[in-house]
Amino acid sequence: MARTPFTIRPARADEAAALTALCVRAKGHWGYDAAFMEMSARALAVSAADIEAGVVWVAVDGGDAPLGVAELAVVDTATADLDKLFVDPGAMGAGVGAALLRFVAAEAGRGGRRVMTVLADPNAAPFYERMGARFQRMAPSDSIPGRELPLYVFDVGGPP
Repeated sequence: MARTPFTIRPARADEAAALTALCVRAKGHWGYDAAFMEMSARALAVSAADIEAGVVWVAVDGGDAPLGVAELAVVDTATADLDKLFVDPGAMGAGVGAALLRFVAAEAGRGGRRVMTVLADPNAAPFYERMGARFQRMAPSDSIPGRELPLYVFDVGGPP
């Protein structure tokens, strides 16, 4: 896909439903069945509370339409977790995911974190590896009982 101009800004609370729908479309892009998607629904939801907490960002096109969303969760003083990174299927391949990832990694580093973890969908693992993530281990899914997912770590700076 050709690169389309976009900007990254904090999400707005009134966008929670639209951003959740974007996450569902992006996850569904990989061909998961309805039962899988239903089990994933809670993990795909973007809450107004998280948006209001300032941990959700959105990539938007020139008309302010969402192209992608990212959410950080603080784990501890040294670690942030990339809780969500989803790109609308129509914007995949346009650099939106890479820009969002770089943006939230910088936010995590500015917040004093040294590392950012991500429990990755197997379909996204090659993307995270290209972006410099280090595979740590397989870890239990937070949505699907019995499913294991690759856990990655990014160095994001912060104090030594």
